[in-house]
Amino acid sequence: MTNTGQLSRRSLLAAAGFAGLAALTGCGSGDDGGDSKDLSKKRNGAMKKYDAGEQFKATKALSFAVLHNDNPTYPLKKNWLFWKEVTKRTGITLQPVDVPLSDYEKKRSLLIGSGDAPFLIPKTYHPSEVAFVSSGAILPVSEYVHLMPNFQDKVKRWNLEPELDSIRQSDGKYYLLPGLHEKPKSGYSLSFRTDVLDKIGVSLPSTWDEVYDVLKAIKAEYPDSYPLSDRWSTNTVFPAAALLSYLGQAYGVRAGWTYDNITFDTKAQKFVFTGARDEFRQVIEYLRKLVADKLMDPESFTQTDDDAVKKLLAEKSFAISANPQELVQKYRYNLERQVKGAKIEMIPVPIGPAGEVVIDGIRLENGLMISSKALKSDNFVALMQFTDWLFYSDEGQAFCKWGVEGVTYTKSGGQYKLKPGISLMGSDPKAPKDLQKDYGFFNGVFTYGGSWELVSSSFSPDEKKFQDVMALRKQMPIAPAHPLRSAEQEQASLWETPLTDHVNQNTLKFALGKRPLSEWDDYVAELKAKNMQQLVDLHNKAYERYKKENG
Repeated sequence: MTNTGQLSRRSLLAAAGFAGLAALTGCGSGDDGGDSKDLSKKRNGAMKKYDAGEQFKATKALSFAVLHNDNPTYPLKKNWLFWKEVTKRTGITLQPVDVPLSDYEKKRSLLIGSGDAPFLIPKTYHPSEVAFVSSGAILPVSEYVHLMPNFQDKVKRWNLEPELDSIRQSDGKYYLLPGLHEKPKSGYSLSFRTDVLDKIGVSLPSTWDEVYDVLKAIKAEYPDSYPLSDRWSTNTVFPAAALLSYLGQAYGVRAGWTYDNITFDTKAQKFVFTGARDEFRQVIEYLRKLVADKLMDPESFTQTDDDAVKKLLAEKSFAISANPQELVQKYRYNLERQVKGAKIEMIPVPIGPAGEVVIDGIRLENGLMISSKALKSDNFVALMQFTDWLFYSDEGQAFCKWGVEGVTYTKSGGQYKLKPGISLMGSDPKAPKDLQKDYGFFNGVFTYGGSWELVSSSFSPDEKKFQDVMALRKQMPIAPAHPLRSAEQEQASLWETPLTDHVNQNTLKFALGKRPLSEWDDYVAELKAKNMQQLVDLHNKAYERYKKENG
């Protein structure tokens, strides 16, 4: 996963709000709904027999509106080949309701509240769907996945039932169709100037203890430097959000971008408060050690991304957090032009006390909500079959990602290759055409999840090397379902933000030495004064209730 979230998963609920919402509207003819379980009158345009791996083709021309998150990198065009080819292959015309990326979540809520949202509402990150459940505005999609053979097939073959259980609500149903991944996909890790390591005679580290030793060796060679000067600290709730996220993973705890106030303790079989766990304290202790020994730039927690990168290019630092795209497009590209002989490489996430693990839940990606009003349409079954083909079939996923074989790409021996003259994310700067901008493929609204073969088909050599190692690691246990009722959600949202803020502020104070770690117990007492235990009790109560009611 490329996690650039800026709030804890649960604090997103507070941001979305819990006001009652009107029912959605959408395109398509329909009746008054009737018995929602009786779909016999809702098969207009649907295939009589539709199985996994089969091409969906509506038996009559239909159109469905879809909310479209307009990315400024590849702004929407009505003449994209994507739209034309969808209609050609499926008989469905998609009508995009365009919303700017910067306003997407806000506008989505307003459209739902006003009753103007389309049937298909993609690019929804769990748990933001929860805000629309109690009003009945969105469909409990788990009740209708029997109409989606490709979805069901992937869930079964990839053993994704525990992940789906984790997004179920208090009624035992889930309201989001998430992107499904065969294997975990990681996003961030440390990168090092390998030419510098070669010069001083040290190897790339594979553990966090080795990271410390390597930074120490760099410091000895370049005493006026901070070996690590990091980024991803501004425009985010958490300082050093990427570093904390993958460092926390090594200790078996969510931190940084992946932070969540509530964690399931598998030994105690109950939920506990993440920011008070001993493992969380160990993460902070490691950071403190780096800062205290002048191996990490204290400005890492406050500086802009550009300032961090400038220090790397000016050889004031020699290590920095990376993702595969930034490694190639920003670090390596600029270093090779500014520093003679410079080489930089991103390492697999260093291993810590938790062993060779990746964070739980990353095989689910953002996904779709479906308007509950869609169920009133006599096209409902066709809508679900179409959604299943486009988002969950192997063919549909390959189409959304790479386009049309022979037109935008060729495939040989399982390898995808763009046709000459077409670029993807700068792969050929001289190409006159761009797969996203000019054709509408590789669009984040429609492209996510899939088999490892498909997901890895667009990896650069650097990313393939990184992801192949990370994909072999064991995913930490999935937290059991513990959905809150609407009144509980409102209460939890009042406690979440002050608690998250306190964790965040004190993480920074402890790491920078502005507060001694000898005051850890005082810090935990302060969390208790901010309703930490009440929040934990609320989730444990929900867990026990769900277990009792759903087995």
